[in-house]
Amino acid sequence: MLREPLGRPRESVTFPFEAQSLHLVAHAGDEVVGCVLFHPDSAAGEPSGGRLFQMAVSPRLQGQGLGARLVRHLEAELRRRGVARVHLHARAAVLPFYERLGYAVYGEPFEEVGVPHRHMQRLLAEG
Repeated sequence: MLREPLGRPRESVTFPFEAQSLHLVAHAGDEVVGCVLFHPDSAAGEPSGGRLFQMAVSPRLQGQGLGARLVRHLEAELRRRGVARVHLHARAAVLPFYERLGYAVYGEPFEEVGVPHRHMQRLLAEG
């Protein structure tokens, strides 16, 4: 769902920490139609933050609010767990999506898996 639109096989990107990450998945019947993962930065010495990654929504359902609902549910769970900061790597095409959700660009552009990206972050407020 995430890699195929970029022309990359599913096995092209692996994360050694994926098994230790929080996974939220949206289903339509037996079909997975969206997902988002979060990995805490505690290993890097920042216990109250972490990285959102592998955000994906089925192409046929994009633009209908499912991605925003996944991120908001993730943020609610992270607040419950005491997480204060979320950061991510965003492709240029999805910067407006994350900006609408309150994420801000920081740092310089960089390349990841051969695709230009930007760093983004959001501080999670209580409530």
